[in-house]
Amino acid sequence: MSNIVKKEIILNGICASPGICIGKAYLYDNEGVEIIDKYFIQKKKLSDEIKRFKTAIQKSKDELSTIIESTVNEHSYVLETHRVLLNDKKLYDKTIETIEIESVNAEWALKKTISTIKSMFQKMSDPYLKERVSDIVHTCNRVMRHLLGSKKVNIEDISKRVILVACDLSPAETSQIQLNRVKGFITDHGGRTSHTSIIARTFEIPAVVGLDNATTIINNDDQIIVDGTKGKVIINPSDEIIDKYNEQQKKYNSYTDDIKRNTHLLAKTKDGMQINVMGNIEFSKEASSVLDRKGDGIGLYRTEFQYLSRNGCPHEDELFENYKEVVELMAPNPVTIRTLDINGDKALANTDSHPENNPALGLRAIRYCLKKSDIFKTQLRAILRASAFGNVKILFPMISCYEEIIETKKIILEVQKSLNKKGIAFNRDIELGIMVEVPSVVVIADIMAKEVDFFSIGTNDLIQYSLAIDRENKQVAHLFNPLHPSVIRMIKHVTKVAKQHNIKVSMCGEMAGELMYLPILLGLNIDELSMSPQYIPIIKNAIRLFTFQEVQMFMSEVFKQVSVTDTLKLLYNTYGDIIETKNCND
Repeated sequence: MSNIVKKEIILNGICASPGICIGKAYLYDNEGVEIIDKYFIQKKKLSDEIKRFKTAIQKSKDELSTIIESTVNEHSYVLETHRVLLNDKKLYDKTIETIEIESVNAEWALKKTISTIKSMFQKMSDPYLKERVSDIVHTCNRVMRHLLGSKKVNIEDISKRVILVACDLSPAETSQIQLNRVKGFITDHGGRTSHTSIIARTFEIPAVVGLDNATTIINNDDQIIVDGTKGKVIINPSDEIIDKYNEQQKKYNSYTDDIKRNTHLLAKTKDGMQINVMGNIEFSKEASSVLDRKGDGIGLYRTEFQYLSRNGCPHEDELFENYKEVVELMAPNPVTIRTLDINGDKALANTDSHPENNPALGLRAIRYCLKKSDIFKTQLRAILRASAFGNVKILFPMISCYEEIIETKKIILEVQKSLNKKGIAFNRDIELGIMVEVPSVVVIADIMAKEVDFFSIGTNDLIQYSLAIDRENKQVAHLFNPLHPSVIRMIKHVTKVAKQHNIKVSMCGEMAGELMYLPILLGLNIDELSMSPQYIPIIKNAIRLFTFQEVQMFMSEVFKQVSVTDTLKLLYNTYGDIIETKNCND
């Protein structure tokens, strides 16, 4: 019987975690909750239906508790968040309310609730926050399986060395991966900033997500190559291709081993220019991952999830305890806490909701905080109290005009007077900074520099607003590019003004964690780069390969380029040996 040669197929997705793995595919069936039937419940049996829903919630909590107890890694807080979400009133109460009002089965009521929540998150302008909807969907799917009585495949039961192929993987499932059995994974759904992708990078296993149809194309035991560095999957590769990737895998592993050995060294160029390399975090528990990778501090502490994962506002003491935990752990290194950055009507269930046609340009971030000063003051009080325990900076998002920073400073002064009157300790000289993510602030950077202690460039929004591009829109997403000459010139203007006014400039957008852009950022004289903790060792190592004087000369050539293509060509011709395939790119 002759062997049938299978056709080689290449799939392109999103890089979730860099690295290369080669092996047999294992289709992991973890869905089973897509088809939901609707049926009506008699009035006298509604209480039983509600009880059935509550039982499924409790079983899900117990299941997550078991996983949390048996899982020891730095991202166990994500699973804890999923357990907390099961108590969320937007999920729990709304589902029960739907069962009662519409007299429908619990599965249908839950599906309707999930649909409403997903719609709410999809209107958010921040891609990072938008990705948080996946946590709610994964949590609800767990409840749905218990309602349907679906048999759950245990990821820990996989007994052979394979590459997982799934429609999606929840953070709980990803955290249960046995590294001696699973080489890597690929999924149809998911994004780079999902918690599943973050955990994959922590585990340092290659992963590609957002492939759309991998589960329909790949069969069990198919030979596949996962190139997590380029977001590529090769199905049924030839022997020649396998040999090529085996060699690339060896080079990549050698490269990462060198980085780990040297991560304790300072991020200092060959001619002595030191750059602070810091971490972006979302939860207090993530601070340890910045320390483990020898980061110089926290350049962006996002505070939104404490508001998103609940009904109503968190109390001042709760916020304070979270901030204090991070500040004490990182001391004496700095912790930059960004104030609430979200659309007001999406953040809190108990506030007046006014749907917006364009949330990215609406009532969000500092605009919302200034309008809801009681919520703003509560957070500021918590941050100021935490400042007594370490090195804290406050960062204000979405500032677009002079009046906003003046009004913000007045509120801070009011809060400081209140704390002082009660004898509560805080740092009276706390540094204040603004996000530079709106083009208007770039233009008046000289005015704003007189009012703040530092700038933090948020490239994601700055590029979106400057180029008029919604990168979630597939029709125009390809136009979203940090190498656009106007973007580079805007950053140059901001850094120049900052130096003239003797204030520091940091960058906390995705551009900061990409090796491709590092020569330009060094040449633009950025003081601090802040990124996902997993990229800290990579960026620190790369900085030591550059000479500051040379990258400044390189920038004189960059400013002569008139297009993204020209700039990219110059970049690779000059520094291709450093930036080539070493980082995780979308």
